[in-house]
Amino acid sequence: MSEQIRLTRYAKRSGCGAKLGPQVLERVLQDLPVFEDRNLLVGFEHSDDAAVYRVSEDLAMIQTLDFFPPIVDDPYTYGQIAAANALSDVYAMGGEPKVALNIVGFPSFLPVEVLKEILAGGADKVKETGAVLVGGHSINNEEPLYGLAVSGFVDPARVWKNAGARPGDMLILTKQIGSGVISTSIKGELAPEESVREAIKVMSTLNKDAAQVLRHYDVHAATDVTGFSLIGHSLEMAGASGVSIRLFADKVPLIRGARELAESGLVPSGAYRNRAFAEGKVDHGHVSRVLQDMLYDPQTSGGLLVSVRDRDVPDIMHALAAQTQTKAAVVGSVHEAGQKSVYLI
Repeated sequence: MSEQIRLTRYAKRSGCGAKLGPQVLERVLQDLPVFEDRNLLVGFEHSDDAAVYRVSEDLAMIQTLDFFPPIVDDPYTYGQIAAANALSDVYAMGGEPKVALNIVGFPSFLPVEVLKEILAGGADKVKETGAVLVGGHSINNEEPLYGLAVSGFVDPARVWKNAGARPGDMLILTKQIGSGVISTSIKGELAPEESVREAIKVMSTLNKDAAQVLRHYDVHAATDVTGFSLIGHSLEMAGASGVSIRLFADKVPLIRGARELAESGLVPSGAYRNRAFAEGKVDHGHVSRVLQDMLYDPQTSGGLLVSVRDRDVPDIMHALAAQTQTKAAVVGSVHEAGQKSVYLI
């Protein structure tokens, strides 16, 4: 199908699927009413990945949704990536996905076979989690859009939040970054095949295995790295936790070829929006501009970023290497709050 139709050509308005800029969301959310319920354990006050609502003393429901336009040309692969991205929010909260609903926007001028392949990719990824797909909602739209609304379960006493990082903790990232740069290069037909293959593997890999490893340890704070970039999500964690974070710029794993593509100017617009929002809170140190661009690169279906005790890091890294298919790395450390929220070193 990808040989017949370049699906990314129809992602007209949204670039590579980046979220609305954090500046926009910050202005909008501050004017919304605050909902209070003693059973609402996590709302949107700290920009967590999903909402968590307590059902009973030992059961809470996780609720999330996500969707975006095509970032690859193959419809089945696009469906897999979009589904993995939505499901990731549940894993980022420490839970297990249980029920999913399709969210579809589809143009009438594209063959229905394309939509079938998108939905098949999403369905197979939901099946991989052990959750069930129970329908959804579709509209006619001038560009393709696909994603999921997902419900999951978690023990209320074991919810992961992006607040809770402690001075002395280390930060572990469970996937390599650079998918925004690769997606931009795909749209321009400039991405090397080996870079595309690695990016697809990273984006379509569930965070299921990484989460299963991490549940055996004391996770103080967690998030998944998506459209706001590694720096953006580190800022959210630092702000919610009342700490400063040092990112080890040259230790962050990158998708093969992404840095070289960024050096040639293939940096997505979302990276510039992320920088504009964040850079006043970031000390860039002596890190090169191109490496900064990679750390601001908006990710799709990125890895988990977790704050854990220093003494647990060797065991966690050993387990991640044995049980996951992506490149995990120790990418930072947590410190008492300083003048800046994030320091690049």
